Amino acid sequence: MRVTVVGAGVVGTMHAWHAVERGHQVVQIEREAEARGASLRNFGQIWVSGRAGGEELEAALRARELWEGIGGRVPALGFRPNGSLTPVRGPLELAVAEAAVARADAAARGYKLLTPGGARALNPALRGDFTAALYCERDAAVEPRTAQLALRAELLKSPNYTFLPGREVRDVTGAGTVRDDHGDTHHADTVVLCTGAWLGGLVRELAGPDLPVRRVRLQMMQTDPLGEPLTTSVADADSFRYYPAYASKALDELNARQPQPDTAAAHKMQLLMVQRADGGLTIGDTHEYEHPFAFDTVEEPYEHLTGVVESLLGRPLPRVRHRWAGVYAQCTDPGKVVHRQQVHEGVWLVTGPGGRGMTCAPAIAETTANELGW
Repeated sequence: MRVTVVGAGVVGTMHAWHAVERGHQVVQIEREAEARGASLRNFGQIWVSGRAGGEELEAALRARELWEGIGGRVPALGFRPNGSLTPVRGPLELAVAEAAVARADAAARGYKLLTPGGARALNPALRGDFTAALYCERDAAVEPRTAQLALRAELLKSPNYTFLPGREVRDVTGAGTVRDDHGDTHHADTVVLCTGAWLGGLVRELAGPDLPVRRVRLQMMQTDPLGEPLTTSVADADSFRYYPAYASKALDELNARQPQPDTAAAHKMQLLMVQRADGGLTIGDTHEYEHPFAFDTVEEPYEHLTGVVESLLGRPLPRVRHRWAGVYAQCTDPGKVVHRQQVHEGVWLVTGPGGRGMTCAPAIAETTANELGW
């Protein structure tokens, strides 16, 4: 079978990976020299802890299993099963963590409620004051800025794989025919469009104007090396307000009695933090949903995140060396992990995983491969 994949972000690359693994001939087309969108501008988290129960959690757990297997073959991914800690302060935040640990699927996630001493035994860098910490053993991480490069290097070892960068697809017709802006035509049995947040132009022509996917903008930053290991990923209790796994009466009480600080509320913020291979910290993030998006980054969210991180580490944050904004595509139906739609004969659009893209991409692509009979 011949497969054409359009898009070289993590979702597209995982589709190419599964197709090559199943013995198919794959051409992957990317409009940039390399993907530069949300697949690079994220935490690199394989984030099981906050996923909604049911299909979303199953996809995250399957993807976590696949990431570990691929990481064993491709060490340059930087896969590490580091788990995560979410320190909590006070009885209201603690009650949300306790409700999470009481979930029927808590064991599948690897949830445990730890004392401050237990949390510091896992992650000694957390020297700040907190009441307890929610631990999720199944969380993991990869290196987002180099993961696609590492996967591509492995794919290129196969004679069945061709990568065509710097080409924008201009036309897709039935029977798997793709024409790019170099004037070349590519024929395949199946075409998969993994275009990320690129939802206009050709995508709108193929999928129609009512695509149930929206774009979301975020701000993040990265520091100089911390100078010591941050052995787990770290979140704060504002992540309880954002991720569906934490919905409970305890969360309702937290929201009613202990609202977010003004800056965090205005920018729909949570703290997520992961240490990179060079020792620096990737820290975020914000969420902006209303178009048109701002073209600049604003400083108040960074100031807020710096204060939260320093309160947990009990020390000053290293110098910030990068700040950036990113945009990702998110299904408007919160019950769907991804939007998968046949837009033409032999042509499928797969987009909208939202903040789950890095986590769930291997499982999303595996599901596509299974459904299309690869």
